[in-house]
Amino acid sequence: MNDKNLIEKPQTPEQEKLVQSQFNTNVAFYVHLKAYNNNVREDLEKRISEVFFFSRGIDWKFDSFGIEKAGSRGTEILGYFIFRAVEIEKLKKLFLEEFKDYDNAIKISCSVSKYEKVEEEFFELDV
Repeated sequence: MNDKNLIEKPQTPEQEKLVQSQFNTNVAFYVHLKAYNNNVREDLEKRISEVFFFSRGIDWKFDSFGIEKAGSRGTEILGYFIFRAVEIEKLKKLFLEEFKDYDNAIKISCSVSKYEKVEEEFFELDV
């Protein structure tokens, strides 16, 4: 692919759907876990589905979820959830509500990142 294939403004309906927000706020929750076993993924998915269920009225989009086992990038076992959100306080409250009684959790660490789109280009790949 060369630069002549890049365009700065969307030209098709499909490209219009790809346009990203000018400003974006991501909220990351890391659940520090005591242990990892076959039930952990299922437990985390169940709890996060409850957060989704009760989050009506909160402007958010689910970005990603995963589990990092000890040794992959550190010594702790982490379950992580990343959201694009505007109403951070409401999301934090829901998250705490669903995870406060989770026996496998040691603590929950959070970060909030704010991004501004600097540039956006579009291109098509022939397959």
